[in-house]
Amino acid sequence: MNNTINVNVVSISELLFSGEAKFVLLPAEFGDIGVLPGHVPLISLIRTGMLKIICPDDTEHSIFVAGGILEVQPKEVTVLADTAVMAMELDEEKIIEARKKAEEVLRNNKDRADIASVEMELNMLAVQAKTVRKFGKARIY
Repeated sequence: MNNTINVNVVSISELLFSGEAKFVLLPAEFGDIGVLPGHVPLISLIRTGMLKIICPDDTEHSIFVAGGILEVQPKEVTVLADTAVMAMELDEEKIIEARKKAEEVLRNNKDRADIASVEMELNMLAVQAKTVRKFGKARIY
């Protein structure tokens, strides 16, 4: 049995990763899923979180994802994300500014649909901020 699995991570606008991995950690709808070569097939929605890919040479790639669907097959993982950003590309200052704007909208808006949308955005920004704190800008991906 081959000790790697093919991984493709795609957002609406770009291909973020395509290559071989020895392990993938996925933020599935009901919790994180660790995938090794030969994993049983599954399909799941993606929750907001961090996707981690460990390559055969032990290089790690971390990608922030939010929304979408993932498919796992014994020899392949496909992630089709609504939003996906390489962890190293996240900008803490932009995240803080976006959070301030979203909180202001939340304070000044009483429309339930708008409130729900802003709360989802705040959740996504919180995960992005946690990602920046955890992985920082100095780490090589």
